[in-house]
Amino acid sequence: MRVLVIGSGGREHALCWAIAASPLCDALFCAPGNAGIAQEATCVPLNPMDAEAVIAFCRAEKIDFVVVGPEAPLVAGLVDRLEAAGFPAFGPSAGAAELEGSKGFTKDLCARHNIPTAAYGRFTEAEAAKRFIRERGAPIVVKADGLAAGKGVTVAMTLEEALGAVDDAMGDQRFGAAGAELVVEEFLDGEEASFFALVDGSHALPFGTAQDHKRVGDGDTGPNTGGMGAYSPAPCLTPELEREVMARIVEPTVRAMAEEGRPFKGILYAGLMLTASGPQLIEYNVRFGDPECEVLLPRLKSDLLPALIASRDGVLDGFDLRWRDEAALCVIMAAEGYPDAPRKGTEIRGIDKTAGIPGLTVFHAGTRTEGDKLIADGGRVLGVTATAPTIAEAQKRAYEAVDKIDWPGGFCRRDIGWRAIGKG
Repeated sequence: MRVLVIGSGGREHALCWAIAASPLCDALFCAPGNAGIAQEATCVPLNPMDAEAVIAFCRAEKIDFVVVGPEAPLVAGLVDRLEAAGFPAFGPSAGAAELEGSKGFTKDLCARHNIPTAAYGRFTEAEAAKRFIRERGAPIVVKADGLAAGKGVTVAMTLEEALGAVDDAMGDQRFGAAGAELVVEEFLDGEEASFFALVDGSHALPFGTAQDHKRVGDGDTGPNTGGMGAYSPAPCLTPELEREVMARIVEPTVRAMAEEGRPFKGILYAGLMLTASGPQLIEYNVRFGDPECEVLLPRLKSDLLPALIASRDGVLDGFDLRWRDEAALCVIMAAEGYPDAPRKGTEIRGIDKTAGIPGLTVFHAGTRTEGDKLIADGGRVLGVTATAPTIAEAQKRAYEAVDKIDWPGGFCRRDIGWRAIGKG
């Protein structure tokens, strides 16, 4: 098969790394890719949001299957356009991608179908949102309705912080059009975890668990980011809890989307809060997480490509996936100034020195080459990932590799996995 992966981040490097290993894959392309992906695939300078250019490339290169990595082209309908042009694609339609494209849509779906989630209100006017916040009190959560690259959520511990979040989104338009509508919801207390399921429109197949670290600083301090690291599996999601999540959250969502004429195909990523009254849905993503993808795929023993094709073809019923017993942990190395103003253009050396560390893979998230130099070209730049029998051992290997990489222009958290060490 001739396969095209859409995207340029660490998630797409992990997808290319896994797909390149498939005996089914004869030729692999990535648009636009990055310096690390170029080791696995032919990188093509296409804009993922330019559906016409992507379709023209698929025609020219006789592409058999397209895997869409990021959320923005999914929400914009790239899968619909590809399928209409005759190119099979992995990922949800624009209608199904509303699960991530609009937090309000998802909250309303949960309310209609009795899927456990926090109480909420939807607002298009700042004063109405502020009135709701004052009535409810703090702590409270303020979310931009649309896509905000993982940065549109404020967990406000005080009224002042919550009211300020409304002003940021609606007054200062910090998140652009994504913040024109807000979802304000009750604060849920508990441990946060991520659950993944591969879905084919009517069937859902569990695809692992993970926990990530969203705050930029050690000890979960500082602003939210797209994710500073992750590990898998999540020790807090026991087999019993996984069955509950499937029965009360994932499967009802799959049924609801089919009933409402928006059958979901692709990877459904449920962000959960494990509360005293059971798991509750925080939000859905409609693509592999980043950096969660970088810890899920190294644990997958099965060939990824047939699983993605089965999801698209609607034949996951009876499909089986095999997983390694090992844990995986990923440390994100980010450019100085991230998340607000990352400094691009600095040189990275020494990745080759990590080669002797067992179970170690360095996924590139934001890199390019200048001659023979590797250059940082994003906010999150590298995903240093290790597998090992335990999360603690994977953490040790990942930080051993981080310490071998010579990049003065970068930084990372030094406590990725802290919540699980001792459990894993």
